[in-house]
Amino acid sequence: MLPSANSLEGKHVPKVVFKTRADNQWQDVSTDAVFTGKTVVVFCLPGAYTPTCSSTHLPRYNELARVFKANGVDEIVCLSVNDAFVMNEWKQDQEAENITLLPDGNGEFAAGMGMLVDKSNLGFGKRSWRYSMLVKNGVIEKTFIEPDKEGDPFEVSDADTMLKYINPKAVAPEPVVIFAKPGCPHCARAKALLDSKGYRYDEISLGGHITSSTLRAVSGRGTWPQVFIGGKLIGSADDLEAYFKGRATS
Repeated sequence: MLPSANSLEGKHVPKVVFKTRADNQWQDVSTDAVFTGKTVVVFCLPGAYTPTCSSTHLPRYNELARVFKANGVDEIVCLSVNDAFVMNEWKQDQEAENITLLPDGNGEFAAGMGMLVDKSNLGFGKRSWRYSMLVKNGVIEKTFIEPDKEGDPFEVSDADTMLKYINPKAVAPEPVVIFAKPGCPHCARAKALLDSKGYRYDEISLGGHITSSTLRAVSGRGTWPQVFIGGKLIGSADDLEAYFKGRATS
């Protein structure tokens, strides 16, 4: 049976040592080193490379890392019952540069939290239940534990729920995509403008399977670049400049 949030809040995190790898060397990292004197958001999950963990849980925390830090969070930690090699490869695969991934290979931290569960029916053995928590100086302030039901529920331990708890008025950045062409000066201007405004963006470049037909099919336009913010077409570099000018005067 999983512990309740009330039974965990106000308590210290378990004291364990994580067996990590850095620069091809083993490195012991204690929970004291991770949590003492810091405000840390932790999210724990069943396994690296699993669908929900890779498609939503980790990417969204990575995406919102700057907002968390602007609201007093020193570090965001992801814990999973995997070894250091798997966690390091997963971090690289996910490009999760804003997240500290720690291997709870023996499940000691999960067990100390009362969150170690048996997933032998899936061939996983013992794994962590999915949950998140806000930890201040080693003391658990808030936990969000997924409901105890079949499957892999993902309802409350997400990044947006945690951010709303920390600051209900915090504004999450809108996702930005730019369709760009190598060597295009207008594309460079649009990217420089996004950079100057502090916007992170995904770039989809001409080449391979991305063609001018792709651009027209998505945007209805044939000129490069085309910028989307929050799922809405903004348009060219000139359109992007007008968009930011409009926001500044509104």
